[in-house]
Amino acid sequence: MPDPRVMAAIVASALFMQNLDSTVVATALPAMARSLGEDPLVMGVAITSYLVALTVFIPLSGWVADRFGAKQVFMVAIATFTLASAFCGLSDGLAEMVAARVLQGLGGAMMVPVGRLLLLRRVRKEELLSVTTWLTMPGLLGPLLGPPVGGLLTDLISWRAVFWINVPVGLLGLLLVWRVIPALPRSLPPPPDLAGLTLVGAALAALMFAFETLGRGLVAPWVAEAALAAGLVLSFVAVRHCLRVANPALDFSLLAIPSFRVPNVAGTIFRVGAGAVPFLVPLTLQLGFGASASQSGMVSFATALGAFAMKPMAKFALRRFGFRNVLIWNAVCAALTIAACGAFRPGWPMAAVFVVLLLGGLFRSLHFTTLNTLAYADVPQEKLSAATSLYSTAQQLPLALGVVVASAALQLSVAAGGRAVAAMPDFTAAFLTGALLTLLAAPLAMRLPKEAGEGIVQR
Repeated sequence: MPDPRVMAAIVASALFMQNLDSTVVATALPAMARSLGEDPLVMGVAITSYLVALTVFIPLSGWVADRFGAKQVFMVAIATFTLASAFCGLSDGLAEMVAARVLQGLGGAMMVPVGRLLLLRRVRKEELLSVTTWLTMPGLLGPLLGPPVGGLLTDLISWRAVFWINVPVGLLGLLLVWRVIPALPRSLPPPPDLAGLTLVGAALAALMFAFETLGRGLVAPWVAEAALAAGLVLSFVAVRHCLRVANPALDFSLLAIPSFRVPNVAGTIFRVGAGAVPFLVPLTLQLGFGASASQSGMVSFATALGAFAMKPMAKFALRRFGFRNVLIWNAVCAALTIAACGAFRPGWPMAAVFVVLLLGGLFRSLHFTTLNTLAYADVPQEKLSAATSLYSTAQQLPLALGVVVASAALQLSVAAGGRAVAAMPDFTAAFLTGALLTLLAAPLAMRLPKEAGEGIVQR
């Protein structure tokens, strides 16, 4: 069998595409808005439509992988994501862009959780931290390269090139998966919970539509309010259904495991706050500082550089302080760095902005590595498919909510200030909103047992 670290690095090519795509789109957003004749804040739907589609289809990924084979599904998912990227680059309007991004979401929904499943079924508990690090580090090259590459491609060629860059990466990933990663045996899982999948998908779609449109004048107020009410009702019905059936679309019984529950609950809150940062930073630098896309990209790149630098340090931090202490105090540090972004003003030296973003990336990276390693530590092998579906949903939904919350905070601040366009005080309000949400993860992490993570690293 190939070295698990080699397989993790290959699977990470999927994470590389996802992370590269999300960061280059954020950097290119103002240029996309000008080209398509849309407001830059409205163009946030180009990010949220992908994240919503990703979240809606993830619950089905575990069942599909078991039924048709994880390797085969993983390869089809990479191909779908790559093809959809090409369609995004060919879009001539917001509707076409959103449709292509939804197709990307379908590919991404199968790509990342199924790729993770390929690894989890082959590693021992004591290998989890090493494999998670190898899986995450190549994936971090996406956001590391995304801002500067996205800015340069936008300024030198076109915003369309930021999508076409996924095509060669996807083709290389397909080749490596086919040649190196062995297939897992197929199984005959019980029939999928179609009612549950429908309820979960409808609830998520209604909620995200409501969050994207409430108070923003994109649709009639009653439409957004009706979507919010429908989303809340459908969410209640979906959770109730999943708790009552034998093989639910989302297996909430896994939340009885403390080391799985805290990464899902506290991690969700943390990711909402952190998810606002990649959306806000490029807009702040370009709309607030007057920087070009390439200048913005080179400074935004500091966040990913800090994230990449943290990976070798994660093992030391977890050995020295333990999973519980890291999740509590690191949430506080991450919140402080996000709040510091709210103090950005055009008079700041770019070097100071770079340092703040570097530290923010470092703390958020440590948090994500800790959450992702701990989540599967005590999950039984027979529950891994269900666990990857639930945890991947809990990972992706907050990223969409982060963009929505940041957009809403900007819009509300602009309206409250009586301004026609976003100014620096509005970005401050949005960053402080993200910082507060991130800080709320600290008390939730206190519910984690002190001995959590034993067997992964030795204190």
